[in-house]
Amino acid sequence: MSTRISDLARRLAERAEVVCRHYLSNGRRSGNYWLVGDVNNTPGRSLFVRLTGRQSGRGVAGKWTDSATGQHGDLLDVIQLSRGLAFSDAAEEARRFLSLPPLTPDPTSSVRRRSAPVGSSEAARRLWAISQGIAGTLAQSYLVDRGVTHIEGLNSLRFHPRCYYRPNDQDPTETWPALIAAVTDLGDRITGVHRTWLNPNGFDSVTLGKAPIDTPRRAMGDLLGHAVRFGIVDDVAAAGEGIETMLSLRMVLPAMPMLAALSAAHLAAILFPSTLRRLYVARDDDPAGDAAHDTLRDRAHEAGIDVIPLSSGLGDFNDDLRLLSIDTIQAAVRIQLVPQDVGRFILVADRVR
Repeated sequence: MSTRISDLARRLAERAEVVCRHYLSNGRRSGNYWLVGDVNNTPGRSLFVRLTGRQSGRGVAGKWTDSATGQHGDLLDVIQLSRGLAFSDAAEEARRFLSLPPLTPDPTSSVRRRSAPVGSSEAARRLWAISQGIAGTLAQSYLVDRGVTHIEGLNSLRFHPRCYYRPNDQDPTETWPALIAAVTDLGDRITGVHRTWLNPNGFDSVTLGKAPIDTPRRAMGDLLGHAVRFGIVDDVAAAGEGIETMLSLRMVLPAMPMLAALSAAHLAAILFPSTLRRLYVARDDDPAGDAAHDTLRDRAHEAGIDVIPLSSGLGDFNDDLRLLSIDTIQAAVRIQLVPQDVGRFILVADRVR
């Protein structure tokens, strides 16, 4: 006797709460739903799994939706994504969990796991879902080596220990550890991710902790207008190109919301929250950075937003952070802020330190 793959999702749905308690153990039952932060088993309430319902059609048991990312699926998807498995391995894991006979191919089954298009927003959300928090990982070590020691509240960053990297279409796929950053829209929905592949041997003066590959940084998904966000924007925020640049500025202005647009072109096109009234721009000192600042300034002025440039002492704010003292950087930033923001953000920085 054997088990068809088409039976697995149905069998899992019949035991939906048992499945959730095992694979989404950081969640809890609320009425007819299981609530948890995401498919990676993070505590929270964004993802909800229907525990009871029909066997087909609307309201079927075992279906889930993550309201923060728009992801959805069934309990076989939960096993696949939460464990970071290929579909065949997830099916075998589900069979063992259910104590069913060995699997057999099912040529008549309509159950197929659709692969997300390479580089799409859906592929980005799947990568985010199977990544983990950065605490205690190589990603945290990488940031600390770059001078970024204030990692509290960095919910837009995760770590993947074996993230795929393909140099080009002809070369085989490699795996490297990677810092994963969520790119989100104004509604906090994930539209893309940015990957920084890391050197497992740690920091050195040449790569600064990035993997020794041709392109250790890549983004995928829908990026235009969106950003990697640190903090919730109200009336004042700071924006720049690089993640490390904005995290470095955050070391001296930890209460100021930060936006990393990932490139000069994307910085120029960043979308403004309706509440924003003043935007500091951590400009890169090069022609592309100058052009991005000018375009962003013109767009912001049309929206009634003041734009104020923030200049680093060296190449960028991460160079400052690695090579200068915090007090030196803070003193240089202080004189570039408008007076009402000095007490609002610099004094807060003093208390955090």
